[in-house]
Amino acid sequence: MGMSVTISVATEQDAEQIFRLQYLCFQSEAALYGNYRIDPLVETLDAVREEIASDCVFVARLGDEVVGAVRGKVTEDGAAAIARLCVHPRLQGHGIGARLLRAAESALAGERGATLFRLQTGHRSEGNLRLYRRVGYEAVGRATGTDGVDLIILEKPAATYATTA
Repeated sequence: MGMSVTISVATEQDAEQIFRLQYLCFQSEAALYGNYRIDPLVETLDAVREEIASDCVFVARLGDEVVGAVRGKVTEDGAAAIARLCVHPRLQGHGIGARLLRAAESALAGERGATLFRLQTGHRSEGNLRLYRRVGYEAVGRATGTDGVDLIILEKPAATYATTA
């Protein structure tokens, strides 16, 4: 291949690539739940642009191509909600998702003062759950998404970021 994957803050120019990548990556999740109306598949390009402008959004790049993305924002309770972690299917299993998570956690804790990281994934999403547990997240509850998917909520104290980075 000759190129390495780099992680950087997303820009407005990345919005369309993030949008397309998200649509590609979440097809397997939709199939897992038999629900092609899951939130990541019905999000609009304008919504992606708005999140890039206001939230903490990182991308993984291979040359000029966006091959991964993650988003996060600090909520009113001081927790960082991390969402939409995705890596192009051809590059999954190479640590890119963990690198994206670390970048988001670092920015959310260091620059935005998050005291806790929180994320959620579908209850059947074993690959996601393995990754999150491997980097220190623990299941703390369940919920039902607006798309009807049963979700597992996972958290990790921001203070543990330094030990898992």
